[in-house]
Amino acid sequence: MSAPIDRAALLREGAAALTAAGVEAAAGDARALLRWASGLSGAAFSASLRDAPAGAEAAAFRAAIAARKARQPVSQIIGAREFWGRSFEVTPDVLDPRPETEVLIAAALHGPAPARMLDLGVGSGCILLSLLAEWPEARGLGIDASRPALAVAARNADALGLGARVDLRLGDWARGLEGIFDLIVSNPPYIPQAQMAGLSPEVALWEPRLALTPGGDGLGAYRAIAGDLARLLAPGGRALFEVGAGQGPAVSALLQAAGRMISVHDDFDGRGRCVEMRTR
Repeated sequence: MSAPIDRAALLREGAAALTAAGVEAAAGDARALLRWASGLSGAAFSASLRDAPAGAEAAAFRAAIAARKARQPVSQIIGAREFWGRSFEVTPDVLDPRPETEVLIAAALHGPAPARMLDLGVGSGCILLSLLAEWPEARGLGIDASRPALAVAARNADALGLGARVDLRLGDWARGLEGIFDLIVSNPPYIPQAQMAGLSPEVALWEPRLALTPGGDGLGAYRAIAGDLARLLAPGGRALFEVGAGQGPAVSALLQAAGRMISVHDDFDGRGRCVEMRTR
């Protein structure tokens, strides 16, 4: 009679299955999924690898490994992603919050605290809600063209205790929007159509196309937003946009055409990732 399997053996089984499926970082992904299935904290999980999995843990882990073999992102499988020190719900209806987007948060926090913020294309809410958490006196409005994405953002706002300070609305960028904002932030779809075929399966198959590309050269969303900035930004206000690799000059030119002050912030790899516009 074979001995009961322990977590270490289950972990090896999952890592081998992911490696055979061609998943990068197979061992790390398997560990993250088993830790999630176990419900244990990092230290408790590491100390329990020689223990047998409890209850339905092994079945949950194997189902998670099957989903990961199908290239579903780990964040969607476990339903959450850490961003700027907080946990955000993630589903296939929103972009997976990425570390490079934290550059936009850092750039925003280097400026004055706004009274009122606007996030165009709010998605999971990771940008707007992170800033609201850092600025307890601020209020925010988040716009998105996807009702399911707005539902995710609303749940994240409630989970972080920020629901009373945020308004979430269905919309088409800033079209028809009224009001004045001290800070506007946006991580719009920016992948050029020609690059879509080269995306990883985790992105191409599992993330919302609406949030990935506007088609064409990838700059359509910036063009749509740029014309509304003058009427929406308060005097001395700022707008911060995440941009794709190499897009900083083109987005800067779109904003400079309106006679505004521009700067570009690099990400952790030294690539221009965030374009900042300030009113004069």
